[in-house]
Amino acid sequence: MSLATLRDVLQPALRDGYAVAGLVTLGWEDMRAYVAAAEAEHVPIILQAGPSCREHTPLPVLGKMFRHLAEGASIPVVAHLDHGYTAEDCRIAIESGFTSVMYDGSRKALQQNIDETAAIAEMAHSAGASCEGEIGFVGYSGGEGSAGTDPEEAARFARESGVDAMAISVGNVHLQQDKEGGLDELRIRAIEALTDVPLVIHGGSGVPVAQRQALARGSKICKFNIGTELRMAFGQALRAAVNADDARFDRVQILKETHDPVVTATRRVLQAFKGA
Repeated sequence: MSLATLRDVLQPALRDGYAVAGLVTLGWEDMRAYVAAAEAEHVPIILQAGPSCREHTPLPVLGKMFRHLAEGASIPVVAHLDHGYTAEDCRIAIESGFTSVMYDGSRKALQQNIDETAAIAEMAHSAGASCEGEIGFVGYSGGEGSAGTDPEEAARFARESGVDAMAISVGNVHLQQDKEGGLDELRIRAIEALTDVPLVIHGGSGVPVAQRQALARGSKICKFNIGTELRMAFGQALRAAVNADDARFDRVQILKETHDPVVTATRRVLQAFKGA
């Protein structure tokens, strides 16, 4: 069985100078392709169930899907809750077999975020799971903006919350479809000078590949979340499969044709995060 916690995969990445991809899943087809890509590249992987995924499929079902894939995998697989907004979200995820939860209190006042995240980290650790927190709200493309993470606040959050990984806001944006974002490396250096907790970039699809590669090898950023980029690859493959034959209606046959294109796109993503 290759089921792992977030701590299991991020501490070696921090030590050895590489990053692990947190891949945002929406269903069986993409999560299966992600694991196949990780096996082909011989790297660990973090399967992530975010809010839109959970709207479609209940957490207990997702937990079984993630664990089934992990049990058959030759590489470490983390079953991770992405953007849990309540303690209840995180509790249900842990009871459903997730090995890691991310509590997002980034919109809240600093002390409240610390206190709530610390309680969830304690709950996760007592169950043998890991916890990721977020300090400094990460904005959305075409939506809410962000003032960025304050390095001193990040140091305090890391120290007092007890998290295994810390998501930061350094110019990254959720749901960005191009790679023109670029991260604020001066702010990253200021944050990592004050803490040894592995850092996480949400909205990794908007980060240029060369910068992903450089930061994976030369910073404390150990996890990049990638969603939009791979959803686009899936959507393009699905559209091609549907349009190839107007008479087809069997969705299993149609969905099979998304597998190889998504594996190929995922392998490209994973290659950028490998060590030197």
